[in-house]
Amino acid sequence: MPTTNPITASLHTPLVLDGAMGTELEQYGVKTNDALWSANALLTDPEAIYQVHARYFQAGADIAITDTYQANVAAFARVGISHSQALQLIRRGVQLAQQARADVNPRGFVAGCVGPYGAYLANGAEYTGDYQLSAAEYAAFHTEKVQTLLSAGVDLLSVDTMPNFFEIQVLTQLLAQQPNLVPTWISLSIRDPQTLSDGTPLTTVVQWLDAQDVVSGIGVNCTDFAQILPAIQTIRAQSEKPIVVYPNPGDHYDPHTKTWTPVPHALTFAEVVPSWLAAGATIIGGCCRTTPADIAQITTLLKK
Repeated sequence: MPTTNPITASLHTPLVLDGAMGTELEQYGVKTNDALWSANALLTDPEAIYQVHARYFQAGADIAITDTYQANVAAFARVGISHSQALQLIRRGVQLAQQARADVNPRGFVAGCVGPYGAYLANGAEYTGDYQLSAAEYAAFHTEKVQTLLSAGVDLLSVDTMPNFFEIQVLTQLLAQQPNLVPTWISLSIRDPQTLSDGTPLTTVVQWLDAQDVVSGIGVNCTDFAQILPAIQTIRAQSEKPIVVYPNPGDHYDPHTKTWTPVPHALTFAEVVPSWLAAGATIIGGCCRTTPADIAQITTLLKK
């Protein structure tokens, strides 16, 4: 159980998470503007995935999140990939992170990434939570991926960008059924610092997650810097579990073209991370559009 895993204790101390995968892969020429997004690299350029992980570890990251956010059996099936091949690609995502860890920071951790059903829809639904499946359908979508990540030997599970409270509940209950579960954080997609993307009050979500023994940490990701401090305060008021934050810098995402438009950034990680630490965050990194240079800034602050 996660409560007895020695890694769980580490989550209560400041740790540096890595940064963006998809937008970094674009720098290597990987196509990301389709339904597979960063998972395309598992098919076309696994070496680029390795290089991105290695650069984050070199920048000081303690934790690498696998390139499996958009990698699931259903998404791969849409492009003609067999069931067995899809599971192997998910395992490959873990192996690439493990190899980068072994080569650069053997003391680091590998977190297997589980994205929401909304990411599979590839229409921006991970930022709205505007979808509804039955409990059985959510379980069917997530079970094999979770089991594949666990069997591949991840140290942690990073359940990312979750916008839909019912999906969160079903997935958390599914995790509780896994005999070999590792420490797991649930990171939320929020509308604002008081509201999950689907409209559920954030206090309701956090109170529920706080009561689940299988949840080792609660987080917020892929929202802009301005939302992070008040979100940390909302979470900390309801839970003493480790808090994980990995924002984007505020650029605008178009779900139709699947591209990002830069906007002027008023703040840097160096300016905001101290207040996040003071408010109770312990695991800090970046999401879309962040870079190894950003992670180096965080490393400097967390490892003084």
